[in-house]
Amino acid sequence: MHENNPVVRAASQWRVRPNALPAIRRRCRASCPSTEFRTHGKFRVNANHKLLDIWLLAQCADCGDTVKLTVLERTHVRSIDPDALEAFHGNSVAHAARLLTDPRVAQRNGITLDWADAWSVDMEPAELPKADILDVSVHFTHRIPLRTTTVIATGLGLTRGEVIRHIEAGRLTSEQKLSGRAARDFSFVLRWE
Repeated sequence: MHENNPVVRAASQWRVRPNALPAIRRRCRASCPSTEFRTHGKFRVNANHKLLDIWLLAQCADCGDTVKLTVLERTHVRSIDPDALEAFHGNSVAHAARLLTDPRVAQRNGITLDWADAWSVDMEPAELPKADILDVSVHFTHRIPLRTTTVIATGLGLTRGEVIRHIEAGRLTSEQKLSGRAARDFSFVLRWE
């Protein structure tokens, strides 16, 4: 870089958010070999006096068999947040997305989630600023475990391999670990050279 040209530094804020409900991975209990279920955010609420059982319904992608994923069991109606109860009765897709990102729900039901094609990155500003140094902060609106290099590649419009090469060359740095999966906020600095 020439001494006459000042270094241009810019910032960008990214939001990683779901744009669809993830695929649910679990073995189908019917006679088909499928391990993929889909949900459309439909809940079943069953009342036994003042106790509620609440399930999220999911269908096998192959045979269409329906399973009930336990959300709440024998829970007193007064202990449930009124907004959450309304979301259950209204079959709120946004509420289903929040519940699916809760590790307790996944563990209770023996499921894993496949977020491929179910998330996106919103950027502010909408276009990447033209700068020599780019400071990026990444915020996850939901707990979506993704490879950090995949998130960075998506936001920058690069391949994962290109992102890895930038990390190895020291042009892309962060105080957080950039390898593996993450579901929490992080930031990085990219020095274009």
